[in-house]
Formats: sequence, C-alpha cells, structure tokens
Amino acid sequence: MTTHRQGNLSAVSWQEFVLVGFRGEVSTQALLFALFLVLYTLTMVGNLTMIIVITLDAQLHSPMYFFLKNLSFLDLCYSSVIAPNALTNFFSSKVITFVGCATQLCFFSLSATTEAFLLAVMAYDRFMAICSPLHYHMTMSSTMCARLVLGSYLGGCLNSIVQTSLTFQLPFCRSHHIDHFFCDVPPLLQLACADTALNELLLFGICGFIIVSTVLVVLVSYGYITLTILRMRSGLGRVKVFSTCGSHMTAVSLFYGTVFVMYAQPGAVESMEQGKVVSIFYTQVIPMLNPLIYSLRNKDVKDALWRMRQRRAPL
Repeated sequence: MTTHRQGNLSAVSWQEFVLVGFRGEVSTQALLFALFLVLYTLTMVGNLTMIIVITLDAQLHSPMYFFLKNLSFLDLCYSSVIAPNALTNFFSSKVITFVGCATQLCFFSLSATTEAFLLAVMAYDRFMAICSPLHYHMTMSSTMCARLVLGSYLGGCLNSIVQTSLTFQLPFCRSHHIDHFFCDVPPLLQLACADTALNELLLFGICGFIIVSTVLVVLVSYGYITLTILRMRSGLGRVKVFSTCGSHMTAVSLFYGTVFVMYAQPGAVESMEQGKVVSIFYTQVIPMLNPLIYSLRNKDVKDALWRMRQRRAPL
C-alpha cells in the first residue's frame, strides 16, 4: 500500500479491495450462491447452444444469425467476467487485487457497451430486411456485417478504456471495501477521496449518450418496420415478422431498461443496495434469458435444433 499527498488530504492507493457483496446469514449466502450458480449454468448452456447451432446449421448463415451469434458470445463474456468470482466470494475470501479489479471493470464495460451497440445493429439489420428487401443482401454483405460488429467492439473498447482509466487514476483512501459483488464504477467512486464530479459527469454523459443514441436507432428502425408490417396484405407474413422482431424488442427492452436505471440517471451512484439487485438482473438474468427469448420465439432456431437432434438420433 502506497501513500501520497493530494492538497491537504492524505490519499491511499490500495493494493487490494474487498468485495462486500450481499449481507446476510449463511443461509442467505447459500441461497444466493445457488441462484448465481443456476443462472450462470443456464447462461453457459443456452448461449453455447446458440453459438453451436448457428455455426453448424447452414440455413442459419445469414446476417441476422451472425449478429445473434455475436450477442450470445457477448452474453457469455460479460456474465463470465462476474459470475465465477462472485460464486467464489460467497464462502471464501472476498479480496480482489487492484489489478484484478481494474481488469474486471475493463472487460465488463467492454462487453456491456459492445452489446448495447450490437442490439442497435440488429435493429438496423431487421429494418433493412423488412423495409428494403431488394437491397438487403447487397447492403448487409458479409463485409458490412463484419464492419458493424467490429465497430460495436471498437465503441465498447473506447468506453471501457475511458471509464477504467479515469476511475483507477483516483486516489482511494476512504476504505478498501467495495459495496458491491463486482468492481463497477459507481461503488468505486464512493471510495475516492478526490473530487469525482468529472467522473460522474462522464459516467452519466457517455453512458447516457450510448443508451440514447442506440435506443434512437432501435426506435426509428422499428417505427419504419411497424409501418411496413401494417401495409402487408399477408396475415401469415405479419405474424412471422412480428415474432422475429418481438424477440429482439423484448431483449432490447430488458437490457436498456436495467442499464438506464444503473448508469444513466442522477442518484444511481448513491443507491448501491438497489444497484446490486439491478446488477444481478442485467449481468446474470438477461444473459440467461436472451437464448430462450430468441430460440423459443424463433421458428428457424427451433427447426435447426430439431435437425441437429435428428442427425444425432441414430448415434
């Protein structure tokens, strides 16, 4: 542990932190451990299944499923950044090193921000497929799809670097106990003994901009999609389009709603107990739900699962 002076305030740079997590008796900790374990197991199984099915089934080699495979990969990543460490901390040492904490924040921010951009890309893909079908295959070429995914990751990297570097250049001297079950910006700002106004402004500003801009893309895309669907003469066509788009809108609403509550409203930094509950939802529940949302409401995915089962049946 090193100490330096900042004005009249003695600041301490901790070499390790303690993740306080959830308070409660052993029975409460055991219940939460079981909950996290079930959620993480279902997340792994569901998203790995989606990745494998989309990769192996040639009929799913289209832009929509290319984006969906990347969404499953991101859900795996940002759930895995948090869940294994949280599971370990329920019944053992809650200590995490300074470097480990910074690494966790970096990869979590990268995955979550990239997912926000990717959901907007998926909405644009549906807009092109439904509203401009004649130009769809030319516009959404494999090169364009790769660029859109790469752009999503670059946006995630940029936000991750900004948030992580600004957060961990602060002097931490109030305590080394993080009132959360993983390293995140809001609880870390509470430990800083320097002025965090700039950090909070950037947190709300950048996250707010990302959420508003990507949600705007989604709303505009689905506004045009809705108008196009209403003009369709085929009732069967309407049902199919609504089913596909409904899955995406469900995933978008769950993700953006919880992220907005945590990062893009004044006062979010102050309410850590509420923040822990919200964090469980968007770090563990949503990654588990996404494969179910897209598979149960998607006939193509269900048919692909059936074909895989049929191919393995003789074995």
